Amino acid sequence: MTGRKKDLVNLPAKTDYAVGYAKPPAGSQFKPGQSGNPKGRPRGSKNKVPALNEERLKDIILAEAYREIKVREGERSVSLPMAQAIVRALAVNAAKGQHRAQRLFAEMLSTTERQNKALADEWLETAIEYKVEWERESERRARLGITDLAEPLPHPDQVIINLNNDTAHVQGPMTKKQKEVVEHWTQKRADWADEVEMLDEQLAKDLKDRTRQFFEDDKQRSLKLIAMVDDLLDKIEY
Repeated sequence: MTGRKKDLVNLPAKTDYAVGYAKPPAGSQFKPGQSGNPKGRPRGSKNKVPALNEERLKDIILAEAYREIKVREGERSVSLPMAQAIVRALAVNAAKGQHRAQRLFAEMLSTTERQNKALADEWLETAIEYKVEWERESERRARLGITDLAEPLPHPDQVIINLNNDTAHVQGPMTKKQKEVVEHWTQKRADWADEVEMLDEQLAKDLKDRTRQFFEDDKQRSLKLIAMVDDLLDKIEY
């Protein structure tokens, strides 16, 4: 069969009238007593709500869980996240002796404590491994006289392990950015301390009341800033 004959194989069937405006092909015309849509319109299709994206639904649930609501607590109203209010109501009912509430609250508490313990154990194991491995590496560098490699951050000396209560924490900055911030404020603290020392020298002189007050105000401002930096460094145990 030639190519041209192949092209003719699927030609539409001939009709006994000209297909045109208001004259569709006979095969596609509506027939008497037969619906053009046999299955009909799907029930409820007109008002069907689009399915929510799974992630968006999670956002909605979390937004509701942490939405602030007013609850009565004794003689006053307090604002609590929805989730906290529900847990509190459950705990109160458990304390009142409701067996279902007691069982549910006990299960929630047990699950939460078990998850927290697992996370704490994982953190302790990670901290110990980090400290041990970097101490070995520091000893290796010292033994071989290697001095051109950067120190780890946090330094293993910053990782404090307490095996008495199975805890670990890091003293001081943990990242390069945090270290830069700490060093910046440590330097500012030193500058303010120098300023206080200079102001004390000026205040030791015989000054006019107005000048003395100016120096005293400046000193108090510097002392306040030093205290703020000290508080920041105390929080990170630096």
